[in-house]
Amino acid sequence: MRADRLVATLLVLQARGRVTAAELAAELEVSVATARRDLEALSGAGVPVYPQPGRGGGWSLVGGARTDLSGLTSAEARALFLLAGPAAAVAPPLRSALRKLVRALPGPFRADAEAAAEVVVVDAAGWGERGRDRPAAVGLLQDAVVRRRRVAFDYAGRGGRASRRVVDPLGLVAKDEIWYLIAGTAQGRRTFRVDRIAGAEVTAEPAARPADFDLTREWERVVGEVEQRRSLLSATVLIAERLLPVLRDHFGRHCERLDTGPDGRIRVRVAAPMALSIAEQLAGWGAAVEVLEPESVRAELARLGAELVARYGPA
Repeated sequence: MRADRLVATLLVLQARGRVTAAELAAELEVSVATARRDLEALSGAGVPVYPQPGRGGGWSLVGGARTDLSGLTSAEARALFLLAGPAAAVAPPLRSALRKLVRALPGPFRADAEAAAEVVVVDAAGWGERGRDRPAAVGLLQDAVVRRRRVAFDYAGRGGRASRRVVDPLGLVAKDEIWYLIAGTAQGRRTFRVDRIAGAEVTAEPAARPADFDLTREWERVVGEVEQRRSLLSATVLIAERLLPVLRDHFGRHCERLDTGPDGRIRVRVAAPMALSIAEQLAGWGAAVEVLEPESVRAELARLGAELVARYGPA
């Protein structure tokens, strides 16, 4: 950790030119005493770092000494941050490493690298869909967000009919193997499923991006609206505890463990837009799941069961 911190200290000096021990301590989240010892260690090791006393003083790299520890080109830096940025949201060590790498990049590269790190939000909670490949358009859309260029594409709506759209791309969301594009349109902010996008191309027109736009906050708003529509009806079921992960795969966020019954089974609440939607998800479980309520879901299960018996039962 000491070596890691010394490198971070050098990068801060490289980026700022001059810092006080207190400023360095705040940046690296260490004590002022630790920051001062690290600065002295660099100086003692032969790095041209010297203190300058008095008002406006601090520690600096003598003669404006610089070292580009990354050796990356602009395109390579952007590609690296596009790849690592989403993972950094859930991995503090990687987030720390990216922060240090940004300081090591030459000044002209930093803006693109920092923008690339914030292009994607990862939402691990599923909506009941799995096994999809990453759409080919993801890379092109990431590049458009970083470069702030408008994008034109054909988009297939729920009915399958495609229409040409020109949008201001704001960010991408990877939600349990499903990718979404959040973009500005003439009708306001919209969310597009990337696997329904075809013929995408980056235009030469600059994209409008609100100064206060926050991708994470916007996605939370989108999820809130979708969840409200998807959870109009809930049902309470009994299952063996070992089946809970499978049930969560089916219902995503709409699966809540309640308590454990006297027979060892657990009580779980699931939700969907209507009774048939819940019944269709549970019908394949057979006797492994028992629906306690509501009666509408029990009735739909009985109807589905009768249809199956009528078609596949003994003549």
